[in-house]
Amino acid sequence: MADDLHARVASFLDRFAKERDLALPPLGDDGVGRIQRGSAVITVQVMAAQGVLMVHARVAPAPAAGAEDLLRKLLTASFTGTGDAAFALHPETGEVYLRVLRTLYHLDYEEFEDLVHPVATVADHWDDLLAHA
Repeated sequence: MADDLHARVASFLDRFAKERDLALPPLGDDGVGRIQRGSAVITVQVMAAQGVLMVHARVAPAPAAGAEDLLRKLLTASFTGTGDAAFALHPETGEVYLRVLRTLYHLDYEEFEDLVHPVATVADHWDDLLAHA
């Protein structure tokens, strides 16, 4: 089953690249692929054991202590300004990520595209914005 999920996402990533005339490396054996959008690097990660696809992009380093205004801004944006994605703090590094999760079991190409494109667009905007904050 895990091999089927991996192969399906690999074919989605390949199609995504071909439709946009992008030269992307194939999905790795570890289930991870990457897409560059402007200054943002979007990671597509097959989490087969959980039956989930995670699409995420780092948008900022870990916030400093006392960064309540920044965190409020990110949480407010997550309410309606990030599509299905949301900002989150990486559990190990504390870095700020934009991420979305979807079940792999009924995922089709159109939904894959609807996950990757908005995360890429929003992450590219926010990583630039936060770099100058």
